[in-house]
Amino acid sequence: MLTFIGLGLFDEKDISLKGLEAIKNADMVFAEFYTSRLMGSTIEELEKLYGKTVHILSREDVEISPEWLAEAKEKNVVFLTGGDTMVSTTHVDLRLRAKNLGIGTKLIHGSSIASAICGLSGLQNYRFGKASTIPHPYTSIRGKTIISETPYDTIKLNKEHNMHTLVFLDIDKDKGYMTVNQALSLLLEIEERRGEGVMENAIVVGIARAGSDEPVVKAGYAHYLREADFGDPLHILVVPASLHFIEAEALVKLLGAPQEILDELDD
Repeated sequence: MLTFIGLGLFDEKDISLKGLEAIKNADMVFAEFYTSRLMGSTIEELEKLYGKTVHILSREDVEISPEWLAEAKEKNVVFLTGGDTMVSTTHVDLRLRAKNLGIGTKLIHGSSIASAICGLSGLQNYRFGKASTIPHPYTSIRGKTIISETPYDTIKLNKEHNMHTLVFLDIDKDKGYMTVNQALSLLLEIEERRGEGVMENAIVVGIARAGSDEPVVKAGYAHYLREADFGDPLHILVVPASLHFIEAEALVKLLGAPQEILDELDD
């Protein structure tokens, strides 16, 4: 049996009782932290709580050569991820591989950033469209810096359908954790080049360390939040479409957005 367990958002205490029980009853415990990770905890703290050794898997171990998967044919194996399990396509693919090997699977969910952003921001969950990820820029073989414009296009499409956009920020083993500030700088650079008005005067929401005791959540114009201090990772960005009155009130009164976005709705 292979049990997929989501660990929640921030530290070792976010796991559900059902998930903790499954880990304690497991023969082997594996985890990957390249798609997300618990910034408020360490592997040692996880192992202390679980009373188990946690085997950390690389991207290659999960996506290319998951030889460890065979252990689940005869043993009770759990696979841990930050956030909620199955949010990443990588994890769905792993579950399908297990199915093809005749291995039974089970899911134990954890808190997800997809729902946490609604609680933290006041934005309504049913108004979100397609999500996107902003990757770090990279250098081409000709030495040119390449910035992906896919997130900009996704935000544009969602706005055309009056839908909010959740923007995940890149985690790279060499370049580190992308910040809200870096993400906004990239989007505004694309805006300056293309001039399509997607980010011009756009209200955005930046969130840092969701799930912690003191998350940072700020709303305001993109060019202003680009200079704001969000502190340590993990960061995530939301680009709203038009705002319902309750959403606008939440952004202003809870997140510090400018009063004028409420005044405009009253006009």
